[in-house]
Amino acid sequence: MSKNKKPGQSGFVFSTNPDFKFEQEEQEVEMEVLPNQQQPLRVLLDRKQRRGKEVTLVTGFVGNDEILKDLGKTLKSKCGTGGAVKDGEIILQGDHRDKVLAFLLELGYSKAKKAGG
Repeated sequence: MSKNKKPGQSGFVFSTNPDFKFEQEEQEVEMEVLPNQQQPLRVLLDRKQRRGKEVTLVTGFVGNDEILKDLGKTLKSKCGTGGAVKDGEIILQGDHRDKVLAFLLELGYSKAKKAGG
């Protein structure tokens, strides 16, 4: 798959048939949202491809993007740092693994674990 191709694109470009009607299949993919107690979250420290700067990653979230963005916003405010939510991961600037793990356990994410070294 090309980097520029988005998941919703089918690859259809043009048809010379005047009677052709393009009917895109509307796929409403309902993400299964797991309860907080069953979320297999991993909290880890990462430096790769970040010029040696440390970031705290929270991975493994299963659910829709809105809930993940809200959780990311809450974690950023609790840690008092910047960050982002990309590709199903929460990225926080700096090493905040202990704070994040304690806060996730407080919120009821009982399967959250510290990963890595």
